[in-house]
Amino acid sequence: MEQSTGGNPKLMRSPNLVLANVLNRTIDLLAPTIFARRPQKATFVVGTQINGAPHFGTHLVQATAFALARLASRRFSIDTSVQFVALDNSPHEITCDLRSGHQYQRTWHHALGSERVTTLIDRHYVPFLDGLSVATGIAYQLITYTDQQATRKFRETFLSSIDSLDEIRWWLAPSQGQVHLRVPCPSCGWAEKRAERTRILRHDNGYAAIAAHCLHHGEYGVEIGSDGGAYLDLSTLYRNLVKERSGAGEADTLQVMVKGGDWTYACQLVDGAHVAMGTPEGQLPVRMFAPQILSASGAKLSKSLLNAKGYTRPNDVTDWMLDATLWPGPLDDYIESMLWLVDKCAEDPRDFFRSFTIEEIARLWGLGPSPTAIRSQSEIRA
Repeated sequence: MEQSTGGNPKLMRSPNLVLANVLNRTIDLLAPTIFARRPQKATFVVGTQINGAPHFGTHLVQATAFALARLASRRFSIDTSVQFVALDNSPHEITCDLRSGHQYQRTWHHALGSERVTTLIDRHYVPFLDGLSVATGIAYQLITYTDQQATRKFRETFLSSIDSLDEIRWWLAPSQGQVHLRVPCPSCGWAEKRAERTRILRHDNGYAAIAAHCLHHGEYGVEIGSDGGAYLDLSTLYRNLVKERSGAGEADTLQVMVKGGDWTYACQLVDGAHVAMGTPEGQLPVRMFAPQILSASGAKLSKSLLNAKGYTRPNDVTDWMLDATLWPGPLDDYIESMLWLVDKCAEDPRDFFRSFTIEEIARLWGLGPSPTAIRSQSEIRA
């Protein structure tokens, strides 16, 4: 087994790569920005689609945010925290209008309502986040997308982006050039998924009048103001552009976006939109990508794919990896193992800036503080 520089045996063997070759520590990736901007604190922002119970990959990204915040606090002697954004605007249901051929969607917020969304978050996410906070000593703030999109800063940033719509639309929608600006119907909550018939009628003085088309109610109009108004739903790329720009205005706070490894390809489009809006190179968003978990085929671990009919699940993928509520032991043990795994990866940049097959994750998990659950279930499946 490969030996570390200190003589301790390493748990994993990772190839060298360009990024790892210039870093002594994983967290050193933030050093150029820290020493250029000299922030007083850093907020590690992680967002999750709250479409039911989380799976292993989702929890790995969340744990990575807390672990990196702790490492940054120690390395750079600054205050750090985590912001968790519960994306309750993710699609709850999608349908097709047979007359027009256009797809429509309704978000979790519009399908469940605020109270049931809060109940879902409290059940599936808060205990894990609370446990991570206690274990790392890193405080966190929880905000839903619904609350975020209603803030004055988010609305003002969105409204300013309309001035550059011609410059950013091909970055945010490379195939059609039609940005997915969704303003759900005030009567039923359905919105045209790709916003084909959405039009901005007027835009000035912190206000936009928008016309859209509803699956059930035909054409309707809404008003988006800097101080409120109708619900504003944006596609993934557009939402990230607005979120990153709205968070960049705090001079004393550095925002670090923590994302899953599958985001690495998409961020070049978001950065193109930032540049098209005049963002100086030194002010582009700072992002860190968690190690990506792959299925046996090399594709990202997908709860929906592995649960799909006719798909053979690998023996090492236990039920609790796809639904964390099925973890058979105490939550504290699960959190301890998850943080242990992230910390082990972060010890060496070669082990962090890479992907892992689910089989390799199962092997590593079996070496950690709580190996029993994964060993027993994999044996049963075999």
